[in-house]
Amino acid sequence: MSAKGIPVIIPAQGVLFDCDGVLVDSLEAAAVAWDAWAERFAPGYDFRTQVQHGVRAADTVATLVSPERVVEAVAALDAQEIETASETAAIAGSVALTTSLPSERWAVVTSAIAELARRRLAAAGHPVPAIMIAAEDVEHGKPAPDPYLRGAARLGLDPAHCVVFEDAAAGVRAARAAGAGWVVGVGDHLDGELVDVAVDDLRSVRFVDGALVIEAATV
Repeated sequence: MSAKGIPVIIPAQGVLFDCDGVLVDSLEAAAVAWDAWAERFAPGYDFRTQVQHGVRAADTVATLVSPERVVEAVAALDAQEIETASETAAIAGSVALTTSLPSERWAVVTSAIAELARRRLAAAGHPVPAIMIAAEDVEHGKPAPDPYLRGAARLGLDPAHCVVFEDAAAGVRAARAAGAGWVVGVGDHLDGELVDVAVDDLRSVRFVDGALVIEAATV
């Protein structure tokens, strides 16, 4: 990363968005859910300081509880997160961007389960994506390439022709491993991961004549 404020124009045959942290701000809603869950299943676990952003909740749960409790614990966490999903808000500029994109040109690729992602997107005012790849749709979640490979395939595109928007190290690694043409980093949870362009939020991103125009980007 070097210069900031340089407009960047990216031809975008397909756009693959992570959900939480890119399109929606669910951090506090998730923290409330995880805190309630941890009281029963993982006392001492603190979501705000210990969570690994961008990975599937089930993969994290599997590291916190004994093997015989994983199924029960994952189901309980899913229920808690769905219960707090209505507290989700939109990331600045995100609704304007998703509503400006042709439905066949973009997809959501999330580590959340599909029901949770749908509820969070709806709470934030996003249109229902025609294509969503969720936690249960792949054998291996981020940072494995599987989610983004499947997202690109569902758009009928080579990953090299897709732009990925990510806010977490695990997601950036997944996009890179999948061979994404561009990776746009969003926010401040990237942990030093190398992205092609970085933005604070999506207010500076527009879709114009088949391309993404990113103002005030760091490149």
